[in-house]
Amino acid sequence: MSKLNRILVPVVSFVFLIGVAGCKKKIPPQPVATAPPVQAPSPTARITASPTAVTAGTPVVLSWNTTNATSATIDGIGDVATSGTRTVTPSDSTNYHLVAHGTGGMAFDDVRVTVTPAMASANTGNMFDAQADFRNHVRDIFFDYDKYNVRNDEEQTISQDAAYLRSHPSVKVVIGGYCDERGSDEYNLALGQNRAAYTKNALISDGVAATRIRVMSYGKEKPFCTQSTDSCWQQNRRAGFSMDN
Repeated sequence: MSKLNRILVPVVSFVFLIGVAGCKKKIPPQPVATAPPVQAPSPTARITASPTAVTAGTPVVLSWNTTNATSATIDGIGDVATSGTRTVTPSDSTNYHLVAHGTGGMAFDDVRVTVTPAMASANTGNMFDAQADFRNHVRDIFFDYDKYNVRNDEEQTISQDAAYLRSHPSVKVVIGGYCDERGSDEYNLALGQNRAAYTKNALISDGVAATRIRVMSYGKEKPFCTQSTDSCWQQNRRAGFSMDN
């Protein structure tokens, strides 16, 4: 073999080996698994009043507490601590609506304080006591946007309402269906009717006689809160209870 060949053969072999190595299929890197995001816990809210029935000029103590909330408001009072107490002296019957805001969403609760004039008669006082007891035990039901089925977190409230009505067989109720301001008048009247009817059927399923329950729709005409905010809209999407004559 010539000297030139002795030089070329190793060079050609080396180039061939590099070409073969370069032709190997490259394996793409495997994606790195990432943990799913942790969902923030939903807040809860609870507000009570003591007493819930007073004569005009009598002070009432509001007490509230929340969990998983970063801020809270009470309609008619404004921003409040996420838990606390406040003494109020309502001149008229008032619904106090607590709204808790958290990274996991919002929660709502309300309590009604019934106020009667100081010079009410004995008969009026008896009716007043019955109304106050009713409002203290029968709570409104809230709905999601554009829905009329009872939410899972409201099923316990329905059960408690039904238990009170079963233990007071002489009490008849009116269930009013309410909606937030979005949508036409006609659409919200129909939606409010469905919310009231669905709530009635839930009470019937829990043993309350259908003859004791009357339903009607107010649509968006009688809002509990008048601001165009998510928290107000949530409060206005409800089935509201009142005693029937």
